[in-house]
Amino acid sequence: MKGGKIPNENSRLYVIGDIHGRLDLLDRMVDAINLDAEEHGGSSITVTLGDYIDRGPQSRGVLDRLLENPFPGEYVALKGNHEALLETFLGDPGTGVHWQHLGGVETLHSFGVRVAPLMGARNFEAAAEQLRSALSTEQVKFLRSLKMSLSAGRYFFCHAGVRPGVPLERQSSEDLLWIRDEFLESEADFGKIVVHGHTPMLEPQVRPNRINIDTGAFATGRLTCVVLEGDRHRFITA
Repeated sequence: MKGGKIPNENSRLYVIGDIHGRLDLLDRMVDAINLDAEEHGGSSITVTLGDYIDRGPQSRGVLDRLLENPFPGEYVALKGNHEALLETFLGDPGTGVHWQHLGGVETLHSFGVRVAPLMGARNFEAAAEQLRSALSTEQVKFLRSLKMSLSAGRYFFCHAGVRPGVPLERQSSEDLLWIRDEFLESEADFGKIVVHGHTPMLEPQVRPNRINIDTGAFATGRLTCVVLEGDRHRFITA
């Protein structure tokens, strides 16, 4: 399923940016969201914007935590470009030459794959086979279930952004996962406010047409969640 709509648009929305293997920060965020939901009451839905793996040390642990749905209420997981890199690597191990420089080595290590033989761009076939064996049935099911985008009321959720001038329902997977400059520099009205990650910033960015909540968790130690209630927003940081 490329995208979808949240059935109850009156629910409070908790939207979490790029996690990148930081299980410690995810655990703190889970606790913070559960506490916030308890304090405010009502129904809630949590959305994660992708990039659960790579760069940070505990990609495997992050996947295991998320597939259990540790959040209050419904949970919707979107796909990031790093999940796409993993998927590509499993189908074409030769792409490991590229993936290893984008955090793939950390992900392989978290799954117990021997990474020393990969130095010098060798043995990616063996590494891919080890990773296939290490991935649990539940993890594979979770990765295959990831949606490309989601709409709720005045908001549109995706990993990277959208291409200006293209209707939201016709956005390509490539742009939803990878776009940067054309989207970030645009002042166009996209039809909805786009909530995204992918481009790390020291603080969340709020623009008239978009909200960026990637605060570079793997490097800064700060994971950000935007809480959306109608036309109001606030942030939770772990």
